[in-house]
Amino acid sequence: MADTAADAPPGPPAPASLHQQLRALWRELPGLLSDRVDLLSLELQRALQALVEIAALLVVVAILGVTAWLVLWGAIIGLLVAVGLPLAAALLLAIAVNAVVIVLAVARVRRLLPRLGLPATRRHLMPHVNPWPEEGDDEFKVAGQPGAH
Repeated sequence: MADTAADAPPGPPAPASLHQQLRALWRELPGLLSDRVDLLSLELQRALQALVEIAALLVVVAILGVTAWLVLWGAIIGLLVAVGLPLAAALLLAIAVNAVVIVLAVARVRRLLPRLGLPATRRHLMPHVNPWPEEGDDEFKVAGQPGAH
């Protein structure tokens, strides 16, 4: 009869104590952190490679865009001269149109510059400052909301 008890399959193992579980977790923690740091490092390398490629492609796009812009304005000026406008007037018109676009772009850049300082985050991190936007504060308008830019 003693042999039958020894041949019986063992029951479920006794659960480890909380202390044993914490010690096991503590032993595995460096490996878990190391894996995540390695993953972060690899992803940062990939992101840097992608950023370099994006920057190079943006330079190519900018060069081609400027070339196309110059050709477009050359064609517009040629068309204006062909319909009888003096060359000097056609050139001045092209300069004036481009100047207006520059002024509008610079005005938009000036409106966007304060956002680079992360004003909402800074307010939330400062314990003595009200983190919530004031009524009519333009920097807190979210895209899609009425009055948002």
